Amino acid sequence: MKIYLQPNCVTMVGKAWQIKWMLKQYMKQYQTVQEWITSGK
Repeated sequence: MKIYLQPNCVTMVGKAWQIKWMLKQYMKQYQTVQEWITSGK
């Protein structure tokens, strides 16, 4: 699975179950996608 953070978007490449799992993990840390992008992780 690969995650590409760009200044205005997030691109995730992988299988559907991997993307769903990663989104659930990031939902625990960040309230919005904008917070995720600005953190740079």
